[in-house]
Amino acid sequence: MGFFDKLFRSSTNKEEEQMANLNIGIILGSTREGRLSPQVGEWVKSLAEKRGDANYEIVDLKDFDLPFLGTTDGSEPGIAKWNEKIGSLDGFVFIVQEYNHSITGALKNAMDMAREAWFNKAAGIVSYGSVGGARAAEHLRGILSEQSIAHVRTHPALSLFTDFENGQTFKPAQMHEGTVNEMLEQLVSWAGALKTVR
Repeated sequence: MGFFDKLFRSSTNKEEEQMANLNIGIILGSTREGRLSPQVGEWVKSLAEKRGDANYEIVDLKDFDLPFLGTTDGSEPGIAKWNEKIGSLDGFVFIVQEYNHSITGALKNAMDMAREAWFNKAAGIVSYGSVGGARAAEHLRGILSEQSIAHVRTHPALSLFTDFENGQTFKPAQMHEGTVNEMLEQLVSWAGALKTVR
């Protein structure tokens, strides 16, 4: 094997190692009873894990029992646990449902409960609603920018009318798989790049 072959192989191995060490959290953006986000999150995770380019995990807001910002002195254990979890991740896929043209109060509160833990990371968005959750996704993009999170362009938008049977059971159209994979491709690339500046 020649010098340049070894150099290329070494560079490729480093890139593969960096990508394999990326940790991506799939954040369920709702906490209400009867929410649909766990179904969507598990579907995204099943597609992501086939890729082999990062470590993917579900991050459920319900597991952290976060108080509302401004109603606490910040000492609740859920706040520290939340910041620790966000700090351990290199990127995020936000599962976003639309409420009154925006994201849920629970997700906005969770975004506000951490600060530096978000900085210089990447995110993708998977949204759903009567118009695909598009307005919630656009609102979230402004929040992500303020938190120094680079958000990728590709955005799977799921319809309550065509991707959920009776508005409850998630049965996504086949075409969404390609969009999810395109979003993840961008996300992993950006997450890997931003890891070098933290």
